[in-house]
Amino acid sequence: MKVIVRHKCMQLLNSIVPSRLILFTLLFTVSLFSVSSASSQSRPIRLGVMLPLHDVNGDGRRMVEYYRGVLMACDSLRKLGISVDVNAWNTPDDEDIAPILRQRAAKDCDLIIGPLYSKQMAQLSDFVEQHDIRLLIPFSINAPQIAENSRIFQVYQAPASFNESVITQFMKTFQGYHPVIIDCNDTTSQKGIFTSGLRRQLEARGIEYSITNLRSSEAMFAKSFSATKPNVVILNTGRSPELNVAIAKLNGLKTVKPGLQITLFGYTDWLLYTKYQLDNFYKYNTYIPTSFFYNPLTSNTLRVEQKYRWNFHQDMMAAQPRFAITGFDHTMFFLLGMHIYGKKFSGAAGLLSYEPVQTPLRFEPISGGGFKNRSLLFVHYLPEHRVETIER
Repeated sequence: MKVIVRHKCMQLLNSIVPSRLILFTLLFTVSLFSVSSASSQSRPIRLGVMLPLHDVNGDGRRMVEYYRGVLMACDSLRKLGISVDVNAWNTPDDEDIAPILRQRAAKDCDLIIGPLYSKQMAQLSDFVEQHDIRLLIPFSINAPQIAENSRIFQVYQAPASFNESVITQFMKTFQGYHPVIIDCNDTTSQKGIFTSGLRRQLEARGIEYSITNLRSSEAMFAKSFSATKPNVVILNTGRSPELNVAIAKLNGLKTVKPGLQITLFGYTDWLLYTKYQLDNFYKYNTYIPTSFFYNPLTSNTLRVEQKYRWNFHQDMMAAQPRFAITGFDHTMFFLLGMHIYGKKFSGAAGLLSYEPVQTPLRFEPISGGGFKNRSLLFVHYLPEHRVETIER
């Protein structure tokens, strides 16, 4: 079995992949029976990558790291007996991709990952529809072509759609709780869209909730909390300074009323604050909704990061999510699916037993169009100082 990598831009040869890529084995939760005995592929899977793969700006450097994760996944698939033929093209912001799409290697792809820039979507959408190629859009949320093109898979969720899913799961998770919404006086916040939508759902179901303010007196702040029900606290900002003030007020409240049950419900932004808020997250039984979870302590994460250092002689960028692990998960998920199901692979829940390192995927079809990722995690920091992820 083999992994063939062909680079269509000179920068890749020296800056993205070392002259001799070190091969390695990564062990993950994958149904080996499915991989070995249920293959619909009689030849290597042909993967195309059309992203800005350069060292000119932040977009290029991030996509280089993502692409390195793609290559790591291809090597892991090789160890499972799955052959992959990779072609990569550098497609910066000002690139006319028409010459690339005229190449035979592009037309022969089974799956193309890209583009990063929305301006390249129309051409690429027409191209994959004409040649019956699957297109995975890893980051852009501006892809109107997905409404009519059944070959497109879009990973990132628009904020409105994500908020709707979070509110739905919030209502299921916190039945019997008393919601307390804290106005944080942040004029720059965009979280009001979430709290407004949540309030509408609470009111539609006749659920009482309280609204208080970070500037409220201690007595008025305390009146917003229930002494007979567990309380779930929601801030209308994701910023760190206001979170610090809110936690200070909750600490004061717990000092006066230690019997109060308080749970914090946050935002994906809060994952950036884990390093210095971890004890508070544990203390207040915190839930954070997200579409990914980078946990540096799991064996799979440690293994991927170690192999990344071995291959590329540097650490991954300190980003949320990690781009290399994102590329790894995307590639493992789709190529395993295409190996087993071929062009019938829809990315729906339950089709694969692959356990993602960081980025779960669960696609749902759009009527008359392609597929959108609807994956949602609640990262739960329990008071007994452990973390669980609840997939919704």
